[in-house]
Amino acid sequence: MSEARTEKPIKKRKVKLEGDLLNYRGVWVLVESERGHVHPVSWELMGQGRLLADQLGVELCGVVMGAPGPELQAQCDAAFAYGADRCYRVASPVLADYRNVPFTQALTDLVNQFKPEIMLLGATTLGRDLAGSVATTLKTGLTADCTGLDIDLEDRCLLSTRPTFGGSLLCTIVTLNYRPQMATVRHRVMPMPEARPERSGLIVDVDPHLIETDVITKVLDFVPDDQRDKAQLPYAEMIVSGGKGLGKAENFKLVWDLAKTLGAEVGASRAAIHAGWIGADRQVGQTGKTVRPALYIAAGISGAIQHRVGMEASDCIIAINNDPNAPIFDFAHYAIVGDCAQVLPALQKSFATYLGKE
Repeated sequence: MSEARTEKPIKKRKVKLEGDLLNYRGVWVLVESERGHVHPVSWELMGQGRLLADQLGVELCGVVMGAPGPELQAQCDAAFAYGADRCYRVASPVLADYRNVPFTQALTDLVNQFKPEIMLLGATTLGRDLAGSVATTLKTGLTADCTGLDIDLEDRCLLSTRPTFGGSLLCTIVTLNYRPQMATVRHRVMPMPEARPERSGLIVDVDPHLIETDVITKVLDFVPDDQRDKAQLPYAEMIVSGGKGLGKAENFKLVWDLAKTLGAEVGASRAAIHAGWIGADRQVGQTGKTVRPALYIAAGISGAIQHRVGMEASDCIIAINNDPNAPIFDFAHYAIVGDCAQVLPALQKSFATYLGKE
């Protein structure tokens, strides 16, 4: 039986916004795109941004940046479909490819001109790079890799929740006397909103006044990654993951066999990665991938917070563990208490029979 814990009340510091900070209004979402492709995290953030903007009673705005052309118009239209009221379209040939300096300058100038109170970016390679630079130039706070966003209506403060201490605790961070309040969120943490193509909004065109010769970094060539043989956990509809509870590296074959039968991806806990049983690209959790599949099967995974934050948003979680008190049973939809070495082959056989793959 788990012991009940009493939460200590949080001492709250009163916020008093003064001067120019009172003029900051609105929620912004950066629409991240590369080579004409918008990263899905942008639309997930648009859905969450809509909720935050409605709480504050302000506009939700998208920010699209890139070279002039029809792609920016299409991104604005999509932003409206996913909930934006207004889009700032920042077009310049200098923004054709992502480079930190021109994007930082353009976004910083845009913020200083239109003054949003909240700005959200995806915790992608591009988003992390840009968010850190912009927060530095604006001299404001930035909370990275958030798993939850909310509003303190009394102070109009963004409540940014993220794991800390190696994923063992969750903390909520507040930017008090600085604006905008910035946060990055990983892909698949927030649900994808339903697109409403009939929605429209206002497009504000902004000239960033960028000069190519002022940018030292040049793009000489573009070499796309070949992802065909790599793990695609964030996009998987079904995942079978294994942990140290499997007992030994050889038993990970049981995870692969079940995943193959289901047509699922294979994931793993941090402990299994550290044991060398499987590659780090398969790790699910705070220091790995965040996933949101329709089905998540966790075999021999205890359910520590580090792993939980990476997969708890799955539609259906089936946990297999020989410890009836394993933390994962507290939030799994279905619990199987038993030896993974016996349960996994039984599941694989049952699914193979049902799917006609025997």
